[in-house]
Amino acid sequence: MSDKQYNVLFVCTGNSARSILAEGLLNELGRGRFHAYSAGSHPKGTVHPLAIQTLQHWNLPTEGYRSKSWDEFAAPGAPLLDFVFTVCDNAAGEVCPVWPGQPMTAHWGVADPAAVEGSEDKQRAAFMDVAHVLKRRIELMLSLPDQSLGSLSIQSQLNAIGKI
Repeated sequence: MSDKQYNVLFVCTGNSARSILAEGLLNELGRGRFHAYSAGSHPKGTVHPLAIQTLQHWNLPTEGYRSKSWDEFAAPGAPLLDFVFTVCDNAAGEVCPVWPGQPMTAHWGVADPAAVEGSEDKQRAAFMDVAHVLKRRIELMLSLPDQSLGSLSIQSQLNAIGKI
């Protein structure tokens, strides 16, 4: 087992729902082995209340989340990133900044729960569905052997996880 802590950035357009959920899930499931961050190409400026409620439902920390620009992670002094995952189709198609650390990237797109219309129960269910998909993908990534995480050989595995 390696002592290295891997820095992971989850990117979405608005950084208000999917990327926030992924950040919270990985920080809990990765417990010190991974440090997750989230950002958006066009951040909304606020975190969706149902994203916070979903984290709370799973007994995950709900403090300290904010909707922020991905520019923060391309600036001098930003954490060196090991992995960058896009979790929405819009962000995957945009020209990304040059990330410090030359991280591996993969697209793990999921539906936008914030776009679901209808009752609050229907919206809440959409957030839970997205959280379940992201949790499963994160668990699959965490099951990869430590010695392979720094290797380009896992690029195809990371891409495949995004299709599950």
